[in-house]
Amino acid sequence: MYNSLTDIPGIQVGHWTNLEAGTGCTVVLCPEGAVAGVDVRGGAPGTRELALLDPVCTVEKVHAVLLAGGSAFGLAAADGVMRWLEERGHGFDTGVARVPIVPAAILFDLNLGRSDVRPNAEAGYAACMAAGGGPVAEGTVGAGTGATVGKMLGFKQATKGGLGTASKQIGKGIVVAALVAVNAVGDVIDPATGQILAGARRPLIGGFADSMKFAESSLGQILRAQSSGENTTLAVVATNVALTKSGATKVAQMAHDGLARTIRPIHTPLDGDTIFALSLGDRQGDPGLVGAVAAEVLATAVVRAIRAATGLHGIPAAQELN
Repeated sequence: MYNSLTDIPGIQVGHWTNLEAGTGCTVVLCPEGAVAGVDVRGGAPGTRELALLDPVCTVEKVHAVLLAGGSAFGLAAADGVMRWLEERGHGFDTGVARVPIVPAAILFDLNLGRSDVRPNAEAGYAACMAAGGGPVAEGTVGAGTGATVGKMLGFKQATKGGLGTASKQIGKGIVVAALVAVNAVGDVIDPATGQILAGARRPLIGGFADSMKFAESSLGQILRAQSSGENTTLAVVATNVALTKSGATKVAQMAHDGLARTIRPIHTPLDGDTIFALSLGDRQGDPGLVGAVAAEVLATAVVRAIRAATGLHGIPAAQELN
């Protein structure tokens, strides 16, 4: 096992990264299809193809999930993922063509690097070409390239976010895994200690301000003034347990607890926090247990994202501050 999302058989992960522009995208490929669910908790999401993941809708499986920077512009990268899949004969069989199903979600990173360079169809295609089933690069890479956290005191006092992944094996060969791009307005907390790992940096005396206490003292006015539309944490959780679309949706809902344990505040009106859940395989297990473990694994992935991140374009990473 690689302690990554690729520990789920049938999943490959690939990145496209542009460090100069401060943006990128990450594709989670499951070409043979995966039962999928989604849960959006943030108030400002940017997404594509989410409606068909509703359990009442006809299409049962997706063939990839795309996470991208570039704000709404980054949704165009899904076109490249679709092209890559179509060229290889993957997709929903309509009788006249196979249509790849590629849900996508974006985060805002236009304030880091260049705002006029964003993931596009070529970037999505390149991420597919780079995808593999081995270890997954973490930190300032892919969808985590332009990610930042701790923007309560303004963007200049933020700390670098990033991309992280983790997995866990439980009884009878069941595996639950997560991948996350952490780009939150709030601070990232170590759930084991309660310590702030990355967050809003105090400009004069150093160290981290406690964003929740600061927001409480300002009655939330600073949150809205400084951070409008600049945040979103995106994640994919997956398992080799056979789930229905309803079961996968429940797993996605429960996995948000992992974000709540590690990011404070989370799910604000200015975040677009979105979690996809994928089911590949035929192992038997309870969706409730899978969801509980998914929350645990996702919390680990958030911490790994912060610890692996490196500074970019003047925004320092936690490893440079601690």
